[in-house]
Order: sequence, then structure tokens, then C-alpha cells
Amino acid sequence: MPRIDFSPSIKTRPVYAALQSRGAAPALMLAEAEGAEALIELADADAAVMDRAHVIYIPGGSGHGARLKALAPKMYHESPSFDACLERYRKALGDAQMGTQLYLAGGEGALGRAMSEALAAGMPVEAIQTEHRGSIARRMQCVHCKGVTEGVTTDPFTCAHCGLTLFVRDHFSRRLGAFQGVCVDAETPGVVPAAQEIRP
Repeated sequence: MPRIDFSPSIKTRPVYAALQSRGAAPALMLAEAEGAEALIELADADAAVMDRAHVIYIPGGSGHGARLKALAPKMYHESPSFDACLERYRKALGDAQMGTQLYLAGGEGALGRAMSEALAAGMPVEAIQTEHRGSIARRMQCVHCKGVTEGVTTDPFTCAHCGLTLFVRDHFSRRLGAFQGVCVDAETPGVVPAAQEIRP
């Protein structure tokens, strides 16, 4: 799946570039679904990047696991979901030594969560690279009830926690790994625009 170019937006909107090899430095790599293609392209450009890599892969219905494993990373693990690999990912972040590089690739929801966990573990921003591949569905936090709704693809959308109809903002919280949603009809109750698909 090719990379998606996102329209320019506000400063907090994440910007995703192609992953760039930092050589045989210790590396933690997390890929979700089509994000595996980004890791494969990275290794094709510089095979040494896999020499000390710990790869965590969440297939999400795509079948790139065998190709990733064939790249012979130092450690390889497949997990059915982000939640299922969360403890392993947290441990890998906690065990990371100075100079470890973090490569993240996948949809916006997974990238947001993975980045949030990395920052909470003390990983320096300059050691983290992200490449978007796959879904543009967003992870949204309701600024009113603080609940997080996964997989948001329309604007506006209904908060899964409090039921408010929320406007999908481009404001992104790195700490939470989520975009922010604000009540769309706070000043005019019941006046809600028609839902549209979110665009990159």
C-alpha cells in the first residue's frame, strides 16, 4: 500500500515521512497491517537495520508476517492486536538502552498509541520515526468526558462514551496519542451537519 500524503494542517497534526535507516543501531520496530511494507522497504534499503531489531507485528488481516520474519530480525513477535502486544511493547521500551531507535509504521490509530507509549517511557522524540501506511481512521478523545473512541472515520461522529456529537479536529495530543473532538452543537443543540468521510 502506498504512503498517503496528508493535507497541510495545524502544527500539532502529525507529519509522517518515509522511515530512514539509522544503520545497525539497536532498534524497536512496531508495524500494524500494511505498515509491514514500510519495514520491508527499510530493510531492503539497508539490511543492517535488522541486525539488532526487535520487531512486533500486528497483522490486522494483512499477510506480511512471513516476509517480515524472513528479514531475520534479532527478535520477532506477532500479535493479534495492539492491546495484546501492549505489555511486550512496554517492556521493550523499558529495556531499551541509550541510542535505541524506534520505527513505527501503520494506521493513524496505531501510530498514535505507539508514540504515546514511547514518550511515556521516556523515549526521546528524535529517536522515533513514524510512517503512515493503511487506515486513516483516527483515535479520538472527547474533550468533554475524556473518553477515547477508536477507528473514527466520519466527521462529525458520536462519542462512544457520552453520546455527544463531536467535531473531528486536527489537534493531536502526543501524550494521549489521540486527536481531540469537540461538541459540534454546543451552541445550537440539535443542529448537526451531515457526516462526511474524513479525508487525509
